[in-house]
Amino acid sequence: QVQLVESGGGLVQPGGSLRLSCAASGSIFSINAMGWYRQAPGKERELVADISSGGLTNYADSVKGRFTISRDNAKNTVYLQMNSLKPEDTAVYYCNADVLSHIFGFRRYWGQGTQVTVSS
Repeated sequence: QVQLVESGGGLVQPGGSLRLSCAASGSIFSINAMGWYRQAPGKERELVADISSGGLTNYADSVKGRFTISRDNAKNTVYLQMNSLKPEDTAVYYCNADVLSHIFGFRRYWGQGTQVTVSS
């Protein structure tokens, strides 16, 4: 099995910063794309940012210039640096990874989610 464990969420004031981390572990041969999604109450889950195994990045328009996605392939970990946070960034943030597993083949795995709340 493959597990994704997120950390780094919390409560922050508008204009503040948070850094999310997501580490993949288990039966992993390689990881292709990794990414972050978010889901606010009453809304659909949306893409925040993703990054290829080679480091190519893609961002939602709403976070461009404020959020930075990065990854450490040696640690099977993806990060999301969030700056200039706004109340509308409040959501549960989920990481995902497209994993080639020795046992299970190629699948997309999801983390359990971490709450980010931006409020004064």
